[in-house]
Amino acid sequence: MLNIVVLVSGGGTNLQALLDAKKDGKIPNGEFVKVISSKPGVYALERAAKAGVATAVVERKGKTAEEFETALLAELKAAKADLIVLAGFMTILGEKVIKEYPEKIVNVHPALIPSFCGKGFYGLKVHEAALEYGVKVTGATVHFVNEIPDGGRIIAQKAVEIDEGITAEELQKKVMEQAEWIILPQAVAKLCDERK
Repeated sequence: MLNIVVLVSGGGTNLQALLDAKKDGKIPNGEFVKVISSKPGVYALERAAKAGVATAVVERKGKTAEEFETALLAELKAAKADLIVLAGFMTILGEKVIKEYPEKIVNVHPALIPSFCGKGFYGLKVHEAALEYGVKVTGATVHFVNEIPDGGRIIAQKAVEIDEGITAEELQKKVMEQAEWIILPQAVAKLCDERK
């Protein structure tokens, strides 16, 4: 059984998809041992607590990048993390954490990488860029995290069609429901099965 730690910064909808998949028996070889937030008081922490998963807050605000990484590494090591999942985590991880966990950190990005990805492309900005560009298909990508933002090896992708006249907010919701919440739990389950 792999120890999975999820890193969050907000509401935790992707975290919920993971917790639901675990509850439904779809992640048999992984156990969610901790949810770590970069901000206090976010709803993702409540979701974790309701599911009986331990939580911690490692605030990014008010810390240097090095202080933040050191504190985060301490939490990850204490949790004996085998797999780290970024689920709406709004901080780019530094080299120290990435080197400590090579090919053990995964992220879900709300576009089909290599489109609309990299530094500055997160949250609603991704969907606004897709609409501005006029693409007809977007989607989500689960990938390994390396030192290049959204630059790691791709694990899974799922396409979503863009409806005529859709807003960025509506597109964000559609990509979550039809891609992110499906492929993130599947990718995590697959990695746990392969590495058990």
